Amino acid sequence: MSLVVQKFGGTSVADSDRIRAVADHVARSRRAGDDVVVVVSAMGKTTDELVRLAAEVSFTQPTREVDMLLSAGERITMALLCMALADLEVTAQSFTGSQAGIITDNVHTRAKIIEIRAERLLATLASGGVPVVAGFQGVSTDRNITTLGRGGSDTTAVALAATLHADVCEIYTDVSGVYSADPRIVPEARKLARVSYDEMLEIAATGGRVLSLRSVEFARNHHVPLHVRSSFTWEPGTWVDKEDETMEQAVVTAITHDATEAKVTVAGLPDRPGVAARLFRALADRNVSVDMIVQNASLDGTTAISFTVPGFDLAVSTEVSEALIPELGATGVTSDSNVARVSLVGAGMKTHPGVTALTFETLAKEGINIEMISTSTIRISCVVRADCAETAVRVLHTAFDLANPS
Repeated sequence: MSLVVQKFGGTSVADSDRIRAVADHVARSRRAGDDVVVVVSAMGKTTDELVRLAAEVSFTQPTREVDMLLSAGERITMALLCMALADLEVTAQSFTGSQAGIITDNVHTRAKIIEIRAERLLATLASGGVPVVAGFQGVSTDRNITTLGRGGSDTTAVALAATLHADVCEIYTDVSGVYSADPRIVPEARKLARVSYDEMLEIAATGGRVLSLRSVEFARNHHVPLHVRSSFTWEPGTWVDKEDETMEQAVVTAITHDATEAKVTVAGLPDRPGVAARLFRALADRNVSVDMIVQNASLDGTTAISFTVPGFDLAVSTEVSEALIPELGATGVTSDSNVARVSLVGAGMKTHPGVTALTFETLAKEGINIEMISTSTIRISCVVRADCAETAVRVLHTAFDLANPS
């Protein structure tokens, strides 16, 4: 008998028919002899609708009340799924994040899990029942409802799988796995049978939206095998697990893109120690996650620093940077939301030279200018104009022959 955590995203539980289909799948898993813990997202576009309602009634939107509002969507789904399971003679019990013992820090809308006190879930499993947990939420150490931010239900599922020592965490979504590129842009993109945690981290961090970055980090740190599957076909999907060092790795596994990036440039900075530290400390204090950073060579004792941030953080990033102009001695701040990041990810890059050269040659042939570059041992990222991103993905996918299994 295996313990399986099954997470169902919003499209998987979008309406009553989909909820009944999920209930049937959970019931079949139980009949096969597995213990099952279910984590659910809000139905369809419920969260978007709640965000819209909040904007209609309030300009200030206190974050404590935002969390209280947004956590309601998952509670609706968990109760409905338990009702559907009851019709299939499966004993199930719903739990909010706080009832499931998910303890977070005190940061609203972006809370981080501190610990999970899973006694009630374990008791339900011991009695032969199926715990159905509301994803995306928990309770803070000061006893307020909190939400975990984007992709929070994935994080909930993986954290529960780690705490309960589950054999696998299955992530059910509207796609059948992780692909070599976005199939909407590259129709010949190939579903990947297996990717390593490190590759999946880079894919998630650079625009692959199948799994949230935090959930993959949690899975890697706690050795939780992930299986990304479609809740519409139930076919086998993509396994995310530790790297198989006995096998030759593909040079490039996937091409990702992110059109939600924005760029900020702080010009005329004195080229002396501590200036960059002060800038990025101020951004960190406002919970801004900085991605790529480029500092120009010093000219006449001054330099410019450019960095990218998520588009939703552009306003606060610009505000922070402009407020520091007098203190840092900068000459000005500019921002640019018309950029996108295109990335190549692959464990085989570590041992295969020439990937960077082919990448730059391919983009140059298409007349695509590269504005910023960032690399790791298994990733190359380029910032390009937003209207060039999809072309860049297509030509790179072709250049590295990713449509064909290696």
